[in-house]
Amino acid sequence: MFIKILKDNLFVAPIGEDPQRILDIGTGSGIWAIDVADQYPSAEVIGVDISPVQPSFVPPNCRFELDDATQPWTFQENHFDFIHIRMMNGCVPDWTAFYRQALKHIRPGGWFEQVELSIHTHCDDGSLPDDSVFHKWAHLFIEIGQKIGRTFEVAESAPEWLKAAGFVNVTNQTIKVPLGPWAKEKHLKELGLWSRVYLENNLEGFALKVTTMFAGWSVEEAQVFFAKMRKSLRDPSIHSYIYLKVVTGQKANE
Repeated sequence: MFIKILKDNLFVAPIGEDPQRILDIGTGSGIWAIDVADQYPSAEVIGVDISPVQPSFVPPNCRFELDDATQPWTFQENHFDFIHIRMMNGCVPDWTAFYRQALKHIRPGGWFEQVELSIHTHCDDGSLPDDSVFHKWAHLFIEIGQKIGRTFEVAESAPEWLKAAGFVNVTNQTIKVPLGPWAKEKHLKELGLWSRVYLENNLEGFALKVTTMFAGWSVEEAQVFFAKMRKSLRDPSIHSYIYLKVVTGQKANE
């Protein structure tokens, strides 16, 4: 889905033709790190995550490490040509401190990129009711973020926080992603289909733990809420969309 959104690209940062050291924080399944390792066979690609869910069959220039990136990093400083983050919303207690740490480990002139889906849903034609379950979804995560001290609105704040951490040449690309295949334009319709499948299959993964642990919901209440989300995602009369934010920043040449 992300490759489709980024128009057949794995990232947008201008890292050049020959990066040598690439770090993927919050690598998850490792799919991005594996694809980048295939694209740059001369680069060393490291994927880091707190869960050991990555495959063992990977390109020879790719490896995975089990670690918590919110703790002090053990990598060399001024080391990486490119540090990449995707979908880390709600995972970091202090993003500015996190960005400062990333900056220390990027070589002068190297790049950082973060890709996040906003939790806020938008609509241009009035077809999204004010009491929509999508709006309730956003409010729910804002409240949970306040309780646990980890914001779910990093997509909106990342550009300013990167600048505050010391990055230069910060860019912020905002891409409209329809929720469902309601759009007439072919590319947007395809993105809408992908986003619907993505959300429908991941609602429990995104929200079951946090709603039952921090919002006081029962599992049954959460499942009813997810069913309403899926129903709205499949309602062709609702022309809603979210934003994908792609934020890049560079470490200044010293």
